[in-house]
Amino acid sequence: MSEIPKAPVARIIKESGAERVSEDAKAELAAYLEDVARNVAKEANAVAKIAKRKTVKAEDIKLAIKNL
Repeated sequence: MSEIPKAPVARIIKESGAERVSEDAKAELAAYLEDVARNVAKEANAVAKIAKRKTVKAEDIKLAIKNL
């Protein structure tokens, strides 16, 4: 089960043009977004470690997204 709240996910889907959003659709997109976020976070952590830092910065996130 995803830890990302379903309300913001539903809002994103609705802002994309959907009139209604099923619970399954919210859960599926939330799970996917969490998976992507986890991969970005892992890559960003690796970038920070290469820079000999313990703190992940916004620049690490941006670079991680480019790397993936």
